[in-house]
Amino acid sequence: MISRILNTFGRDDDAAAPIETEPGVRIYVVGDIHGRADLLAKLHQQIARDAAAAPPDVRCRVVYLGDYVDRGPDSSAVLDILTAPPALPLEQVFLRGNHDDMMLRYLDDPLVGADWMSIGGEATLLSYGVRVDPRLPVGRRHVLASDELSERLPPEHRTFLEKLELMHVSGGYVFVHAGIRPGVALDAQSPSDLMWIREPFLAGRGASGCVVVHGHSMSAAPVVRRHRIGIDTGAFATGRLTCLVLERETRRFLTGSG
Repeated sequence: MISRILNTFGRDDDAAAPIETEPGVRIYVVGDIHGRADLLAKLHQQIARDAAAAPPDVRCRVVYLGDYVDRGPDSSAVLDILTAPPALPLEQVFLRGNHDDMMLRYLDDPLVGADWMSIGGEATLLSYGVRVDPRLPVGRRHVLASDELSERLPPEHRTFLEKLELMHVSGGYVFVHAGIRPGVALDAQSPSDLMWIREPFLAGRGASGCVVVHGHSMSAAPVVRRHRIGIDTGAFATGRLTCLVLERETRRFLTGSG
């Protein structure tokens, strides 16, 4: 299936075949968490109950779409949950979001500090007990804050961030954080597009034979289109963390809310 997707991406076919996951696999896809450890814990409980009812011959997998940090109040707690021994006895795939990538970059290059703060990075710093001193020149304040974050960051958190994947494929579904650049084969996509793209992906028509499941572009409710399913429902602001459940040709949703 993946070779067919690689060969057809960028073409369009209104008579595309029905999209299915790989046989014998149920996939729980978790949208952008953004520091809402409370919602993640509730959603994990729902997933656990749902997976417990799966037939014994069905493998259950959780795919997290990235953006674990920033904006919400408990980024460090989210990473505590995700780096602990699995709360769910399921296969796990962790993808990298643009916010996770910015956090990693900040640890190595404090000069990206202003850009990271502009998209909610300060909330992540505060969750680790790090404060940016506004009385200092911009460069100096971020050098000090980056150094302090490096000291306070548990090694397992950094290892987790460094090992995040950019893409996962199951059957006719492609899972990425932000989207795919139309007209470019999957194996030629740039990391930047996979983590940051909006247009022309969101309004595009996609490719025959696959559906892209993504977060990154916030909406009040899940967005289901012919070529994509978006499940970033703004957990940090709305209190709704969305999970898409895929099994063969079926689709349904779970929500962690608070």
